[in-house]
Amino acid sequence: MSIYVGNLSYNATQEDLEHVFAEYGTVSRVQLPTDRETGRMRGFAFVEMGTEAEEDAAIEALDGAEWMGRDLKVNKAKPRENRSSGRDGSGGNNRGYRRY
Repeated sequence: MSIYVGNLSYNATQEDLEHVFAEYGTVSRVQLPTDRETGRMRGFAFVEMGTEAEEDAAIEALDGAEWMGRDLKVNKAKPRENRSSGRDGSGGNNRGYRRY
């Protein structure tokens, strides 16, 4: 399982997140997605911890907490959904071509 961390400062780093979440247990992994075009952080992250109990403790403590001038949104990450913008699964291009 993974934790979603939203409303992050664009200045937050992987090391910053590891340090904050380490107070609640072992941090296994931190992912900071970036925008493909600009390379800029997207304002959210995913954190994986050693146990579910550690994840629950981190969520309880950090959800709504102010960090780096922002109120964090911290909860269990939801599975990624298949995002198709067209009804026919072609991304809105009903000629059957894939959009890039």
